[in-house]
Order: sequence, then structure tokens, then C-alpha cells
Amino acid sequence: MSGRLTVVPTPIGNLEDITLRAQRVLAEADAVVAEDTRVSGRLLQHLGIARPLLSFHTVNEHRMVEQLIARLERGEHLALVSDAGTPGISDPGYLLVRAALRADIPVECLPGATAFVPALVCSGLPCERFVFEGFLPQKKGRRTRLEALRDEPRTIVLYESPHRLMRLLDELAGVLGPDRPACASREISKLHEEHVRGNVAQLQAHFSAHAPRGEFVVCVGGAP
Repeated sequence: MSGRLTVVPTPIGNLEDITLRAQRVLAEADAVVAEDTRVSGRLLQHLGIARPLLSFHTVNEHRMVEQLIARLERGEHLALVSDAGTPGISDPGYLLVRAALRADIPVECLPGATAFVPALVCSGLPCERFVFEGFLPQKKGRRTRLEALRDEPRTIVLYESPHRLMRLLDELAGVLGPDRPACASREISKLHEEHVRGNVAQLQAHFSAHAPRGEFVVCVGGAP
């Protein structure tokens, strides 16, 4: 009899954002599949939960999928977590979900924390329709992806690291235009949560004067 895979969102900052259901699933699972076992280990310790941790990240993802599917087929219940937020969103979690579904193993995803939803809602931009792009390619294909978004009418949601934020804003100004409305959100749910709103040019000016810190969600208004 096959086991089951439960995708468990974890807090993106404030540890109070863990749900009661997520805590129960983590405590009941045979093992927790984690992007970084050190990060997830600290969360489990904070919650008072002791479960075996299995490492699953971008370096070993293809090798580990087969091993994890074998455990699921033996009847184990595995809980999949990422360092923060919902697994599968800009991390390798989808590979395991896809493999489990192909093997006819039940998959369940709990509702919970993810960074782009509060950033989008707090941006003040239209959020009834949007397109999520996540992280743009660092090198090859980056410009092509941006140019494909030039005429996108929906709000555009991007993830970016602090050391590449200015590059992204410069590219947005060059491809989409400096007058596009935009919002850069950082440290969501943490003590220093911040949403910088304006147009792309104003964001450029702000972060030229204030060094970017923390992981960013950048929301950009769609083409008029």
C-alpha cells in the first residue's frame, strides 16, 4: 500500500504564521523532506516536534526523487517543506510532487504562507488578475522574458534578491518604462516589513539612496 505526500507551507518570517494543521501533519509524518535540514530543524525544534529530516534541494533533487518515491511506495507518510513559504513555488518541490502523482501516490497541499500574496495585496495594484514570474533567469533568457512582459496587461509579480534588485529595476525601466507603477516589498511578516510604492523610477531613486536588504517581491503594473 502506498503512502502519501503532504506539502506543508512554513512561515516566511513570523513563526506564528504556522497553522495548527501544519503542526499536526509535521508531528504525524514518518519523515520531513526539507530544502535545508538546518533551517527546518530549527523550526521543528521551536514547535517541539522531533521527526527525521531528509535533505531535498537543487543539488540532489534528481537523485533523491527516486529514493523518496520508493519510501512513499512502501507506505510512508512524508511531509514536504521548504525553507520558507509553500514548497513548489520557486523551489524544487514540484519535482517530487510530479513524481508522486505519476506513481499514483496521493498528494495533498495545505494552505499557508507564501510571500507573493501579501506583497501583491499590499502593493495597491490590481490583484484580481496577475501573472507570477518568480525569479527571472540570471543570465541567458532574462532580457527575452522581460520583453515578453512588455505588453502584459495583468499585474506582474517577480522575486528578486537584494544584490540584484537595482539591476532588475534598471531593466524594468528600460523595457517596461520608468513610469510603470510598481511596489517593492521586503521582510514580509517580519519586524522590518516594508512596502515601497511609486513608479519604477521612484523605486530606483529610493534604493539608490537606501541599500536593498532582505528578499524582495516586486509587483509591477500591467501595460496600459
